[in-house]
Amino acid sequence: MTGISIRTAGRAGLITLDRPQALNALTWDMVTAMTDALTRWRNDPDVAVVLIDGAGDRAFCAGGDIAEMYATGTSGDLDYGRRFWRDEYRLNALMSLYHKPIVSFLHGFTMGGGVGVGCHARHRVVSETSQIAMPECGIGLVPDVGGSLILARAPGHLGEYLGLTGDRMDAGDAIYSGFADHLIPQSEWVDLKAALTESGDARLVARTAHPAPQSRLAAWQGDIDQVFGAQDLGALLAGPSAVPSAPIAHALDLMDKNSPLSMACSLSLIRAVRADPTIVTALDHEYRFTHRAMAQGDFLEGIRAALIDRDRTPHWRHADRIVPASDIAAMTAPLGSDALDLKDLT
Repeated sequence: MTGISIRTAGRAGLITLDRPQALNALTWDMVTAMTDALTRWRNDPDVAVVLIDGAGDRAFCAGGDIAEMYATGTSGDLDYGRRFWRDEYRLNALMSLYHKPIVSFLHGFTMGGGVGVGCHARHRVVSETSQIAMPECGIGLVPDVGGSLILARAPGHLGEYLGLTGDRMDAGDAIYSGFADHLIPQSEWVDLKAALTESGDARLVARTAHPAPQSRLAAWQGDIDQVFGAQDLGALLAGPSAVPSAPIAHALDLMDKNSPLSMACSLSLIRAVRADPTIVTALDHEYRFTHRAMAQGDFLEGIRAALIDRDRTPHWRHADRIVPASDIAAMTAPLGSDALDLKDLT
Protein backbone atom coordinates (compact mmCIF):
# COMPACT_ATOMS: atom_id res chain seq x y z
CA MET A 1 0.00 0.00 0.00
CA THR A 2 1.24 3.50 -0.84
CA GLY A 3 2.33 5.49 2.19
CA ILE A 4 3.01 2.65 4.59
CA SER A 5 5.13 -0.49 4.79
CA ILE A 6 3.82 -3.38 6.90
CA ARG A 7 5.70 -6.66 7.19
CA THR A 8 7.06 -9.20 9.64
CA ALA A 9 10.64 -10.32 10.23
CA GLY A 10 12.13 -12.51 12.92
CA ARG A 11 10.00 -12.08 16.03
CA ALA A 12 8.65 -8.63 15.11
CA GLY A 13 5.82 -6.94 13.31
CA LEU A 14 7.22 -3.91 11.51
CA ILE A 15 5.34 -0.75 10.49
CA THR A 16 7.03 2.11 8.66
CA LEU A 17 5.12 5.29 7.84
CA ASP A 18 6.40 5.99 4.34
CA ARG A 19 5.32 9.39 3.05
CA PRO A 20 8.50 11.36 3.75
CA GLN A 21 7.56 14.03 1.21
CA ALA A 22 4.47 14.74 3.37
CA LEU A 23 6.31 14.32 6.69
CA ASN A 24 4.60 10.92 6.97
CA ALA A 25 1.20 12.52 7.55
CA LEU A 26 -1.51 9.92 8.16
CA THR A 27 -4.12 9.12 5.55
CA TRP A 28 -7.29 7.13 6.15
CA ASP A 29 -5.80 4.18 4.24
CA MET A 30 -2.74 4.21 6.51
CA VAL A 31 -4.94 4.23 9.62
CA THR A 32 -6.95 1.29 8.30
CA ALA A 33 -3.84 -0.67 7.33
CA MET A 34 -2.28 -0.21 10.77
CA THR A 35 -5.49 -1.26 12.51
CA ASP A 36 -5.72 -4.39 10.36
CA ALA A 37 -2.08 -5.32 11.01
CA LEU A 38 -2.23 -4.81 14.76
CA THR A 39 -5.49 -6.77 14.97
CA ARG A 40 -3.92 -9.61 12.98
CA TRP A 41 -0.75 -9.68 15.08
CA ARG A 42 -2.58 -9.74 18.43
CA ASN A 43 -2.96 -13.52 18.22
CA ASP A 44 0.04 -14.32 16.01
CA PRO A 45 2.48 -16.37 18.11
CA ASP A 46 5.34 -15.44 15.77
CA VAL A 47 5.01 -11.72 16.59
CA ALA A 48 6.37 -10.89 20.04
CA VAL A 49 6.98 -7.17 19.56
CA VAL A 50 5.83 -4.42 17.18
CA LEU A 51 8.17 -1.70 15.92
CA ILE A 52 6.84 1.54 14.42
CA ASP A 53 9.03 4.13 12.72
CA GLY A 54 8.90 6.76 10.00
CA ALA A 55 10.76 7.07 6.70
CA GLY A 56 13.00 10.01 5.87
CA ASP A 57 15.05 12.35 8.02
CA ARG A 58 12.51 15.00 9.01
CA ALA A 59 9.58 13.35 10.80
CA PHE A 60 8.14 10.30 12.45
CA CYS A 61 4.69 11.70 11.65
CA ALA A 62 3.76 15.37 11.52
CA GLY A 63 0.00 14.77 11.87
CA GLY A 64 -3.04 13.75 9.92
CA ASP A 65 -3.51 14.51 6.24
CA ILE A 66 -6.31 17.04 6.65
CA ALA A 67 -6.47 18.46 3.13
CA GLU A 68 -9.22 15.98 2.25
CA MET A 69 -11.14 16.93 5.39
CA TYR A 70 -11.06 20.56 4.29
CA ALA A 71 -12.17 19.73 0.76
CA THR A 72 -15.07 17.58 1.90
CA GLY A 73 -16.04 19.85 4.78
CA THR A 74 -16.23 23.00 2.67
CA SER A 75 -18.38 21.12 0.16
CA GLY A 76 -20.85 20.30 2.93
CA ASP A 77 -19.78 16.69 3.53
CA LEU A 78 -19.18 16.38 7.26
CA ASP A 79 -19.22 12.59 7.30
CA TYR A 80 -15.75 12.04 5.81
CA GLY A 81 -13.98 13.85 8.66
CA ARG A 82 -16.14 12.18 11.29
CA ARG A 83 -15.37 8.74 9.86
CA PHE A 84 -11.66 9.53 9.70
CA TRP A 85 -11.57 10.63 13.33
CA ARG A 86 -13.67 7.67 14.43
CA ASP A 87 -11.36 5.17 12.74
CA GLU A 88 -8.23 7.00 13.86
CA TYR A 89 -9.40 7.02 17.47
CA ARG A 90 -10.16 3.30 17.32
CA LEU A 91 -6.54 2.78 16.22
CA ASN A 92 -5.31 4.94 19.11
CA ALA A 93 -7.36 2.89 21.58
CA LEU A 94 -6.12 -0.37 20.09
CA MET A 95 -2.50 0.75 20.49
CA SER A 96 -2.98 2.03 24.03
CA LEU A 97 -4.61 -1.23 25.15
CA TYR A 98 -2.35 -3.57 23.14
CA HIS A 99 -1.13 -6.52 25.19
CA LYS A 100 2.08 -7.01 23.20
CA PRO A 101 4.87 -4.43 23.53
CA ILE A 102 4.97 -1.72 20.88
CA VAL A 103 8.20 0.25 20.40
CA SER A 104 7.98 3.59 18.58
CA PHE A 105 10.95 5.54 17.23
CA LEU A 106 10.04 9.24 17.32
CA HIS A 107 12.60 11.15 15.30
CA GLY A 108 12.06 14.67 14.00
CA PHE A 109 8.49 15.97 14.07
CA THR A 110 5.89 13.98 16.01
CA MET A 111 2.77 16.09 16.12
CA GLY A 112 -0.99 15.73 16.30
CA GLY A 113 -1.92 12.43 14.70
CA GLY A 114 1.72 11.38 15.02
CA VAL A 115 1.32 11.49 18.80
CA GLY A 116 -1.63 9.12 18.41
CA VAL A 117 0.42 6.45 16.62
CA GLY A 118 3.68 7.05 18.45
CA CYS A 119 2.99 8.05 22.03
CA HIS A 120 0.61 5.27 23.09
CA ALA A 121 3.35 2.69 22.54
CA ARG A 122 4.72 0.92 25.61
CA HIS A 123 8.29 1.95 24.77
CA ARG A 124 8.62 5.41 23.20
CA VAL A 125 12.11 6.25 21.97
CA VAL A 126 13.24 9.81 21.28
CA SER A 127 16.52 11.16 19.95
CA GLU A 128 18.51 14.35 19.55
CA THR A 129 16.21 15.43 16.68
CA SER A 130 12.83 14.84 18.32
CA GLN A 131 10.25 17.64 18.32
CA ILE A 132 6.90 16.59 19.82
CA ALA A 133 3.81 18.79 20.06
CA MET A 134 0.04 18.92 20.15
CA PRO A 135 -0.65 22.08 18.10
CA GLU A 136 -4.35 21.44 17.42
CA CYS A 137 -5.62 24.69 18.94
CA GLY A 138 -3.79 26.48 16.14
CA ILE A 139 -6.13 24.92 13.56
CA GLY A 140 -9.35 25.09 15.51
CA LEU A 141 -9.27 21.62 17.07
CA VAL A 142 -8.43 20.30 20.54
CA PRO A 143 -5.61 17.93 21.54
CA ASP A 144 -6.99 14.59 20.37
CA VAL A 145 -5.87 11.08 19.28
CA GLY A 146 -5.78 10.21 22.97
CA GLY A 147 -3.30 13.01 23.60
CA SER A 148 -5.58 14.53 26.21
CA LEU A 149 -4.85 11.48 28.38
CA ILE A 150 -1.10 12.13 28.26
CA LEU A 151 -1.70 15.83 28.96
CA ALA A 152 -3.97 14.99 31.90
CA ARG A 153 -1.25 12.82 33.41
CA ALA A 154 1.56 15.37 32.96
CA PRO A 155 3.07 16.95 36.10
CA GLY A 156 1.07 19.77 37.68
CA HIS A 157 -0.68 21.91 35.09
CA LEU A 158 1.86 21.18 32.38
CA GLY A 159 -0.88 19.43 30.39
CA GLU A 160 -2.91 22.62 30.19
CA TYR A 161 0.20 24.53 29.14
CA LEU A 162 1.12 22.10 26.36
CA GLY A 163 -2.46 21.71 25.15
CA LEU A 164 -3.27 25.41 24.96
CA THR A 165 0.07 26.63 23.60
CA GLY A 166 1.06 23.75 21.30
CA ASP A 167 4.65 24.33 22.42
CA ARG A 168 7.24 21.93 21.02
CA MET A 169 9.07 19.49 23.28
CA ASP A 170 12.58 18.21 22.74
CA ALA A 171 13.66 14.82 24.07
CA GLY A 172 14.13 16.01 27.65
CA ASP A 173 10.78 17.79 27.72
CA ALA A 174 8.97 14.82 26.15
CA ILE A 175 10.32 12.40 28.74
CA TYR A 176 9.57 14.79 31.62
CA SER A 177 5.99 15.43 30.48
CA GLY A 178 5.18 11.77 29.77
CA PHE A 179 5.15 11.73 25.98
CA ALA A 180 8.28 9.57 25.74
CA ASP A 181 10.28 7.08 27.79
CA HIS A 182 13.84 6.69 26.57
CA LEU A 183 16.57 8.76 24.93
CA ILE A 184 18.62 6.76 22.44
CA PRO A 185 20.78 8.55 19.84
CA GLN A 186 19.68 7.82 16.28
CA SER A 187 23.12 6.43 15.49
CA GLU A 188 22.15 3.43 17.67
CA TRP A 189 18.69 2.82 16.24
CA VAL A 190 19.64 0.48 13.41
CA ASP A 191 21.39 -1.94 15.75
CA LEU A 192 18.58 -1.73 18.32
CA LYS A 193 15.89 -2.43 15.73
CA ALA A 194 17.87 -5.41 14.45
CA ALA A 195 18.25 -6.81 17.98
CA LEU A 196 14.56 -6.31 18.73
CA THR A 197 13.56 -7.97 15.48
CA GLU A 198 15.76 -10.97 16.10
CA SER A 199 14.93 -11.48 19.79
CA GLY A 200 11.42 -10.06 20.20
CA ASP A 201 12.60 -8.83 23.62
CA ALA A 202 11.38 -5.26 24.24
CA ARG A 203 13.45 -5.06 27.44
CA LEU A 204 16.41 -4.26 25.20
CA VAL A 205 15.07 -0.72 24.80
CA ALA A 206 15.54 0.25 28.45
CA ARG A 207 18.92 -1.47 28.53
CA THR A 208 20.07 0.65 25.57
CA ALA A 209 18.70 3.97 26.84
CA HIS A 210 20.88 6.92 27.80
CA PRO A 211 20.19 9.23 30.77
CA ALA A 212 17.36 11.65 30.04
CA PRO A 213 18.54 15.17 29.25
CA GLN A 214 17.47 18.16 31.32
CA SER A 215 14.02 19.57 30.61
CA ARG A 216 13.29 23.24 30.03
CA LEU A 217 9.68 22.59 31.08
CA ALA A 218 10.78 21.14 34.42
CA ALA A 219 12.52 24.41 35.18
CA TRP A 220 9.37 26.30 34.17
CA GLN A 221 6.99 24.14 36.22
CA GLY A 222 6.40 26.68 39.00
CA ASP A 223 5.47 29.49 36.62
CA ILE A 224 3.30 27.16 34.55
CA ASP A 225 1.39 25.84 37.56
CA GLN A 226 0.70 29.33 38.88
CA VAL A 227 -0.92 30.53 35.63
CA PHE A 228 -2.35 27.40 34.00
CA GLY A 229 -4.17 26.27 37.11
CA ALA A 230 -6.73 29.03 36.47
CA GLN A 231 -10.40 28.11 36.52
CA ASP A 232 -11.13 28.98 32.89
CA LEU A 233 -9.60 30.64 29.83
CA GLY A 234 -10.68 34.13 30.85
CA ALA A 235 -9.08 33.81 34.28
CA LEU A 236 -5.97 32.27 32.75
CA LEU A 237 -5.48 35.14 30.32
CA ALA A 238 -6.14 37.71 33.04
CA GLY A 239 -3.83 36.04 35.54
CA PRO A 240 -0.30 36.97 34.40
CA SER A 241 1.22 40.20 35.65
CA ALA A 242 1.81 43.18 33.39
CA VAL A 243 5.41 41.98 33.03
CA PRO A 244 5.09 38.17 32.94
CA SER A 245 8.00 35.82 33.47
CA ALA A 246 9.83 34.59 30.38
CA PRO A 247 8.01 31.22 30.32
CA ILE A 248 4.60 32.87 30.58
CA ALA A 249 5.46 35.54 28.00
CA HIS A 250 6.41 32.69 25.67
CA ALA A 251 3.12 30.92 26.42
CA LEU A 252 1.02 34.03 25.82
CA ASP A 253 2.74 34.62 22.50
CA LEU A 254 1.94 31.08 21.35
CA MET A 255 -1.66 31.28 22.58
CA ASP A 256 -2.24 34.56 20.77
CA LYS A 257 -2.27 32.62 17.47
CA ASN A 258 -4.75 29.95 18.57
CA SER A 259 -8.52 29.55 18.43
CA PRO A 260 -10.07 30.85 21.67
CA LEU A 261 -12.92 28.34 21.40
CA SER A 262 -10.43 25.49 21.02
CA MET A 263 -8.34 26.67 23.97
CA ALA A 264 -11.38 27.05 26.23
CA CYS A 265 -12.64 23.60 25.27
CA SER A 266 -9.17 22.09 25.64
CA LEU A 267 -8.98 23.34 29.20
CA SER A 268 -12.32 21.70 29.95
CA LEU A 269 -11.30 18.52 28.13
CA ILE A 270 -7.99 18.00 29.90
CA ARG A 271 -9.61 18.43 33.29
CA ALA A 272 -12.48 16.08 32.48
CA VAL A 273 -9.97 13.40 31.49
CA ARG A 274 -7.85 14.06 34.58
CA ALA A 275 -10.89 13.14 36.68
CA ASP A 276 -11.12 9.75 34.91
CA PRO A 277 -7.75 9.13 33.23
CA THR A 278 -8.42 6.30 30.79
CA ILE A 279 -7.95 6.12 27.03
CA VAL A 280 -11.67 5.45 26.55
CA THR A 281 -12.63 8.57 28.49
CA ALA A 282 -10.09 10.67 26.61
CA LEU A 283 -11.19 9.57 23.15
CA ASP A 284 -14.86 9.89 24.02
CA HIS A 285 -14.43 13.51 25.12
CA GLU A 286 -12.18 14.35 22.18
CA TYR A 287 -14.66 12.96 19.68
CA ARG A 288 -17.44 15.10 21.13
CA PHE A 289 -15.49 18.13 19.93
CA THR A 290 -14.11 16.83 16.64
CA HIS A 291 -17.54 15.48 15.60
CA ARG A 292 -18.78 19.08 15.78
CA ALA A 293 -15.58 20.85 14.72
CA MET A 294 -16.52 21.57 11.11
CA ALA A 295 -20.12 22.64 11.63
CA GLN A 296 -19.79 24.52 14.92
CA GLY A 297 -16.10 25.20 15.50
CA ASP A 298 -13.12 26.95 13.94
CA PHE A 299 -11.60 23.95 12.20
CA LEU A 300 -12.30 24.81 8.56
CA GLU A 301 -11.16 28.40 9.07
CA GLY A 302 -8.04 27.22 10.85
CA ILE A 303 -7.11 24.90 7.98
CA ARG A 304 -7.82 27.59 5.42
CA ALA A 305 -5.47 30.03 7.12
CA ALA A 306 -2.72 27.52 7.87
CA LEU A 307 -2.67 25.19 4.86
CA ILE A 308 -4.91 26.41 2.02
CA ASP A 309 -4.49 30.18 1.66
CA ARG A 310 -1.51 30.20 4.06
CA ASP A 311 -2.24 33.78 5.08
CA ARG A 312 -1.80 32.92 8.79
CA THR A 313 -4.68 35.25 9.68
CA PRO A 314 -7.57 33.05 10.78
CA HIS A 315 -10.84 34.75 11.60
CA TRP A 316 -11.76 32.97 14.83
CA ARG A 317 -15.34 32.92 16.08
CA HIS A 318 -14.37 34.45 19.44
CA ALA A 319 -11.87 37.06 18.30
CA ASP A 320 -12.28 38.92 21.60
CA ARG A 321 -11.18 35.70 23.37
CA ILE A 322 -14.34 35.73 25.49
CA VAL A 323 -15.84 32.24 25.22
CA PRO A 324 -19.20 31.82 26.97
CA ALA A 325 -19.71 28.67 29.03
CA SER A 326 -22.68 27.85 26.81
CA ASP A 327 -20.43 27.70 23.74
CA ILE A 328 -18.04 25.34 25.52
CA ALA A 329 -20.95 23.14 26.56
CA ALA A 330 -22.27 23.09 22.99
CA MET A 331 -18.95 21.65 21.75
CA THR A 332 -18.32 19.19 24.59
CA ALA A 333 -21.73 17.74 25.47
CA PRO A 334 -22.28 13.98 25.05
CA LEU A 335 -23.17 12.91 21.51
CA GLY A 336 -25.86 10.36 22.33
CA SER A 337 -26.31 7.93 19.45
CA ASP A 338 -23.35 9.51 17.61
CA ALA A 339 -20.91 8.79 20.46
CA LEU A 340 -17.64 6.99 19.76
CA ASP A 341 -18.05 3.24 20.31
CA LEU A 342 -14.97 1.43 21.63
CA LYS A 343 -16.70 -1.44 23.46
CA ASP A 344 -15.17 -4.15 21.29
CA LEU A 345 -11.65 -2.90 22.12
CA THR A 346 -11.96 -2.92 25.92
